[in-house]
Amino acid sequence: MEHPENDEQYAGLTVNKGIAQPPIVNPYMKRKPRRRQLTAAEYVDGILKGNITVLGQAVTLVESQNPDHYALAQEVIEKCLPHAGRSVRIGITGVPGAGKSTSIDAFGLHVLKDGGKLAVLAIDPSSERSNGSILGDKTRMEKLSVHPDAFIRPSPSAGSLGGVARKTRETIVLCEAAGFDKIFVETVGVGQSETAVHSMVDFFLLIQLAGTGDELQGIKRGIMEMADGIVINKADGDNIDRARLAQAQFRNALHLFPLPPSGWTPEVLTYSGYYEIGIPEVWDMIYRYFDFVKKNGYFEEKRRQQEKYWMYESINEHLKAHFYNNPVIEEMLAAKQKLVLEAKQSSFMAAADVLNYYFSNK
Repeated sequence: MEHPENDEQYAGLTVNKGIAQPPIVNPYMKRKPRRRQLTAAEYVDGILKGNITVLGQAVTLVESQNPDHYALAQEVIEKCLPHAGRSVRIGITGVPGAGKSTSIDAFGLHVLKDGGKLAVLAIDPSSERSNGSILGDKTRMEKLSVHPDAFIRPSPSAGSLGGVARKTRETIVLCEAAGFDKIFVETVGVGQSETAVHSMVDFFLLIQLAGTGDELQGIKRGIMEMADGIVINKADGDNIDRARLAQAQFRNALHLFPLPPSGWTPEVLTYSGYYEIGIPEVWDMIYRYFDFVKKNGYFEEKRRQQEKYWMYESINEHLKAHFYNNPVIEEMLAAKQKLVLEAKQSSFMAAADVLNYYFSNK
């Protein structure tokens, strides 16, 4: 390459020699060694000692989609099971914007005044396009997130039906083994189809807003008939009268339902999560419910029915994983998908072909 600055007519110009291109990666950087995978015994020991760090790692292990982690996760859960079942589980749901996270912040601080430990499992919706999740519910629990006796774990719904993450049931077991005697499960908040949380909690609290419906809501089957208690949030300032009107409307709607198996008549209350108005009354209602169902034996009966439900759910999960992780099935699905997209075969026939092959070559 010609350098005109070296010509004699530029003799007064001094050109310093350049330097070599520096490396992209710092050669003096010391890489941190990868964290060693804990054994099942180490996970269980840390959980039973109440170590929050180990508990968080165990929850991550349980939620992992990696097939290599499945056996270890199941071993940890099995060893934690004898230490589980000693908590009260409360599901909290409602439409988006009803104030679930803000209310949990107030509810949590209220119940921790009497001692004990609280775990909050907050389920965030996952994007159908990117499969990502913001996991931002914890940011609205400003006071509870710094409380020494609280553990908040946001998890993505990851396409799970029913508004709860697929592994929430196992996470509850781990939290109970770690000594948490109160567990809140905050759901995605999508509306009336969100009922799977009812199969893993002892009390189902539905948070509503004033002006979201009238008595017609009571006719619609789904989330309304699952609720053990309904609370109208944001009953403060100019909204108090509207909240009381909504309270009367929901009470009328509940009369359209038959009495639930527990024998408990759901109550409707008003409160303000932001201004912390009416919080003690809400918890008095919840404690009355627990006294009622423990006295008539429904509390234990419901727990047994939930165990049966999750046995069948586990079978479904195993069958689904065994089907989709089969390499031959993966190739067949790709080929059949192409035929369906090109309109050369119906979706029903394509599905029948794949299933027939699967069942004949188990």
